[in-house]
Amino acid sequence: MPPRAAPTARQQRLGAELRKLREHAGMSAPLAAEQLGTNRTGISNIEAGRFGVSSERVRALARIYACADHAYIDALAQMAEERGKGWWEEYRGTVSVGALDVAELESHALKIRTVQILHMPGLLQTEDYAKAVLSTASPAPTPTDLRRRLSYRMRRRDILDKSSPPTCTFLIHEAAMRVEFGGAKVARRQLEHVIEASERENITVRAIPFSAGGFPSAGLSTMYASGPVPQLDTVHLDVAHGSALLDAEAYLANYRSILDRTEDISLSPEDTRDLMRVIAQKL
Repeated sequence: MPPRAAPTARQQRLGAELRKLREHAGMSAPLAAEQLGTNRTGISNIEAGRFGVSSERVRALARIYACADHAYIDALAQMAEERGKGWWEEYRGTVSVGALDVAELESHALKIRTVQILHMPGLLQTEDYAKAVLSTASPAPTPTDLRRRLSYRMRRRDILDKSSPPTCTFLIHEAAMRVEFGGAKVARRQLEHVIEASERENITVRAIPFSAGGFPSAGLSTMYASGPVPQLDTVHLDVAHGSALLDAEAYLANYRSILDRTEDISLSPEDTRDLMRVIAQKL
């Protein structure tokens, strides 16, 4: 089997988790390879996500590494069983790799919590609003690029309509509610759309009002995606060069705390809807 030309972030994550298991067991790659009946290169390729690994082999490695966390092992085995390409692969080469990673992350998340500073959450954007936001990119996208990026952005929203959609909490700064991307009419319809979405059972929207003052990581839009076990949670950050995925235990704990503190200063869902209605009426 030839190596993967470009392993996805999720494939790399599975390999990284298997490496963590080996290192936690204090076992070298050559010794692990000997126990598994392969060579050191085989272990390296698995841990880098360059080669796929079966669920049976994941469980074999877990036994070799004496891992007793059955829920964690089951989750890793499930990752290994995933076959086929996600819809986002249709956009490879036309949107950034970081953008593809976001769609893959959202698709597998059980829970999503985000903090948005200047834009409405991508999963709640209307087509006109998304087009206005994407049009601000520098360098300016060509009409063809804009259509592809907009199509990709709209398809991301489909996870909210799955038979078992993720539970989503969107913490949106008041600034994002007031910036008029696309003009007053587009901004007003965007607010109305978020109000409607906030009534759904799996969606909670809470505003961070100007009156709340400062809060942790106020300059970054952040997404915390929860996996089937806490070890497989992931943080996504919008940073200057694009995006970053974090999964180290210390980072996860820190961002859980940041999101908890931000949620504590946010308005209730009911007061948030009232605020959005007031803003929309003034547009």
